[in-house]
Amino acid sequence: MRVMKFPLFANPENGDLSLNSRWKMAGCRFAITSAALLALGFQAFAAAIPRVLPAGEVPQDARLGPLKDLDGYFPFTPPESREVWEKRADQVRLQMRVALGIYPEPTRTPLNAVVHGRIEGEDYTVEKVFFESMPGLFVTGSLFRPKTPGAHPAVLCPHGHWRNARFAIRTDAEMKKELESGGERLPESGRSIFQSLGVQLARMGNVAFVYDMFGDSDSLQISHELAHRFAKQRPEMNTRENWGLFSPQAEEHAQSIIGLHTWNSIRALDFLSSLPDVDPKRLACTGASGGGTQTMMLAAVDPRLAVACPAVMVSTAMQGGCTCENASLLRIGTGNIEIAGLFAPKPQGMTAANDWTKEMETKGFPELQKLYGLLGAPQNVALWAHTNFGHNYNAVSRAHIYAWFNEHFHLGLSADRLVERDYPLLKQEQLTVWDAQHPAPAGGDDFERRLLKWWHDDAQAQFAKATDGGAAINGPAWRSLIGWSGSSAATVESLKEFKAEGGGKSYGAASGILTAKDHSYALPIIELHSAKPDDRAVIWLDERGKAGLFANDGALRPEICRLLDAGISVAGVDLFGQGEFQADGQPLTVTRRTKNPRESAAFTFGYNSAVFAQRVQDICTVLTFRLPNVGQGQRHAPSLVALDGTGPLAAAALAVLPEKIESAALQTGGFRFGSVLELQSPSFLPAAAKYGDLPGALALARHQAGRLLVLGEGSEKADPIDWLLKP
Repeated sequence: MRVMKFPLFANPENGDLSLNSRWKMAGCRFAITSAALLALGFQAFAAAIPRVLPAGEVPQDARLGPLKDLDGYFPFTPPESREVWEKRADQVRLQMRVALGIYPEPTRTPLNAVVHGRIEGEDYTVEKVFFESMPGLFVTGSLFRPKTPGAHPAVLCPHGHWRNARFAIRTDAEMKKELESGGERLPESGRSIFQSLGVQLARMGNVAFVYDMFGDSDSLQISHELAHRFAKQRPEMNTRENWGLFSPQAEEHAQSIIGLHTWNSIRALDFLSSLPDVDPKRLACTGASGGGTQTMMLAAVDPRLAVACPAVMVSTAMQGGCTCENASLLRIGTGNIEIAGLFAPKPQGMTAANDWTKEMETKGFPELQKLYGLLGAPQNVALWAHTNFGHNYNAVSRAHIYAWFNEHFHLGLSADRLVERDYPLLKQEQLTVWDAQHPAPAGGDDFERRLLKWWHDDAQAQFAKATDGGAAINGPAWRSLIGWSGSSAATVESLKEFKAEGGGKSYGAASGILTAKDHSYALPIIELHSAKPDDRAVIWLDERGKAGLFANDGALRPEICRLLDAGISVAGVDLFGQGEFQADGQPLTVTRRTKNPRESAAFTFGYNSAVFAQRVQDICTVLTFRLPNVGQGQRHAPSLVALDGTGPLAAAALAVLPEKIESAALQTGGFRFGSVLELQSPSFLPAAAKYGDLPGALALARHQAGRLLVLGEGSEKADPIDWLLKP
């Protein structure tokens, strides 16, 4: 096997548009179906095209393996240095903010907070609270305050997946079980997890805000079924305008339940910080299970938190099984251990139980300890493992959290002050924030549509106000949503030299596989050389991959011959899912999804790049592989040509590629991500419509590239080959 540096290639990713979809995209009056492709002799044509691998074999590309899902294994490797970690942490935070729909953050509209219905305890008070995190979207909860004067620390308490959580009172049977297991110790007041939490924190001298998840307690504008049990796409919500949650359009605009939850938490910190009896420099968050997920998200993206305690959630195993804990893009290449690590070196305590966190002592926590040690704060991370209990937020776990806040808020309380003691339980009618004077707001489908429209319009208004047209935001966002941060080292393997015929002439050619050392990608390629080559090169993209260099009879296409005759080398590549990636040679028309039966895109695209993104990564890999040779007798960077349905791929690649290319000619066909109505379409790309859609990518490309010819976006007409041949 010969190994050669290939002068022309970069790294693509998962994404392909069928010829059928390309014709539709271009606005033609007819479509080419798979059957029509066969009628055109596609199989015979494919057999005539030089292959790298034997017929029926596919590249050894890791992306052809099983998809990752929320039940996979998510280890974390501590960085080698503080500098390496800081760079990585910035990348993951940006990825999270893009995924959560808070890059840029929504406008902080007035909270219009209402605090009412004060109830006096012996040494604390309880009040009813609601405020608007977005116009018309209300956050509801109970505010527990100490009676002692001064500016107190404040603790945010998201409740997770306990049903009717803030109001819940355990039954006699449930309480008997808890007492017998040792999980609770107070027969009466131990019946309510969240009242016990709020009361004890207030008695310790903290202000505590226990607030509701969507579809629970007083937060009913978005139903429990939609937020936590979504399973089936709703055709009436999958529209190009006025869409609903979980639709392709919501995904394309980075709108999700977990994004709304995170924004609610950010605004809850705004609310707490505004209170006269709160010290805004001493803010914390603790929650268990789904509340642990919310704690992790907030701790990772909001620098105001000083202490965090995510309970029974952080692990290398299950990452969060609910639709409210997942978003497209959120955990691609990362996981909950690394996300928890983003809070380092600030104080963070975690609990583990006999659930998916049971291996934390040996898998996950040691790595977090190493990270905290690297950052000079080994004492600031703790794990309290009680695997004798099942999934819980019981008094044993809560006691560790109280002690952690006592230590890191420097409260100076004695041990006996950290133990829960009895208090009068409040009933639902005493805790609900809604009454005749404060009626509950409307929810439902129309509210959902208005909410997402405001979220979308607000982001677009921010881009419009930017002096650079939003490029400072869109550039990092596009790199993040594509997942491009550079490709791993590669070589060209299985090199085969041959002669290609076209226009009555013979040209030198070579085929091979551009392969990463870690097999994260393996791209079949063909490079063509003219008899008198100069130092110019073209990367030719086609829906059929490298087969697009050839006509139906196996001869080189006339336009390829024109480039070769002008001394320009030409390279073709099978992007992920194209050409030799398909054992039967047929174009990829449907992307894979994880086995999770629920039709939420996040269960697939929260852990795996979309096909479109993978193909763009492949293009960038090919370009990057070529660029190190510039300056070694070659004055020109390569040019990029994409004149069929690969035009949008080329535009996205030019938007994210750090290096400039010589020139590019591409045909977009007027394609828009916001018009993709199928989650399994190879054209689907989460968050892309938010950041300017394809025109946004093109605007960035015009900043990145040299000469750029864009067809399909207006009235511009040109022969792209003539254009390329001009000096």
